[in-house]
Amino acid sequence: MTISEIQQELINEFNLFDTWEQRYEYVIELGKSLPKMSEKIKTEDKLIKGCQSQVWLDARMENGKLFFEADSDAILPKGIAAILVRIYSGQRFEDILKSDENFIEKIGLQEFLSPTRANGLLAMIKQIKYYAIAYSAKK
Repeated sequence: MTISEIQQELINEFNLFDTWEQRYEYVIELGKSLPKMSEKIKTEDKLIKGCQSQVWLDARMENGKLFFEADSDAILPKGIAAILVRIYSGQRFEDILKSDENFIEKIGLQEFLSPTRANGLLAMIKQIKYYAIAYSAKK
């Protein structure tokens, strides 16, 4: 699936919920489904700067596609990381770099994120795009 198709799939899933509380619970559930990151990978250089909680993000390139792994010490950021891993993992760096973040507003994340959590979300997206730039330079 393309990034925009995955984003649309998420928009459709979040549209099933009537309240921000239900969306919040769904984000938490998504975080619980995120595979556990190895403690060996949870190093200082993998921490996302700008997040209120500790969030680790790692990437690897396989066959021209980037694959992401993430974890957090808090449930909500872990759910947000799960959403981003779902969208961007397995995508080509070119597609990651040209993707937009309009889905954030469409799924209603901004309704329940505090300013510091919103900054953390943007920092995660920024780091994903940095990984795409870094891997594109290695190509």
